[in-house]
Amino acid sequence: MKKRTKEILARLDEAYGTDYRCYLNHDSPWQLLIAVILSAQCTDARVNIVTKDLFQKYSTLEAFAGAGIEEMEQDIRSIGFYHNKARNIIKCARKLVEEFGGEVPQTLEELTSLPGVGRKTANVIRGNVYHEPSVVVDTHVKRISKRLGLTREDDPVKVEFDLMKALPKDHWILYNIQIITLGRSICTARSPKCSECFLGDLCKAEDKQD
Repeated sequence: MKKRTKEILARLDEAYGTDYRCYLNHDSPWQLLIAVILSAQCTDARVNIVTKDLFQKYSTLEAFAGAGIEEMEQDIRSIGFYHNKARNIIKCARKLVEEFGGEVPQTLEELTSLPGVGRKTANVIRGNVYHEPSVVVDTHVKRISKRLGLTREDDPVKVEFDLMKALPKDHWILYNIQIITLGRSICTARSPKCSECFLGDLCKAEDKQD
């Protein structure tokens, strides 16, 4: 591992700790899967507000599988792209019940075969549920990894593979958690607070603010 990358990770560890935590509230793997599907282009805070009632109304995976599309749309209406998400959640729940015995699968191939589940969602499940080393590329990870010079790519899959090469496996999941915190508090998309950033001297962003 490059000395510079090692220093980035050391500072992230010092600033944010090394505890694994998930920002989406859930009590089971299938609840986390549904929450992650809902979280696409939506804040975790908004998802947690919606799932608080949603998981009480539909208390089992079978309840989600048997839900009506129009009612589900109303239940998640405050979340963006609720039409597609309602349809995918119901189809995903049905497939889990019918083909996987109600269990959330572990492999990337099986997870991405589920409606509404792409690589990002699959890697969240693999990392948080099965503790499989996985790189999760969300908007924060993509943006900040480019600013730090760990990737030059825009395509999330290419960013994922660049980070898999650059980071040690024991930091794959942790890096995502730490970068989300950095992205929400300091390295924000619109007005990054570069003067407050503990990675400022290691950042390669061309628009870095003094």
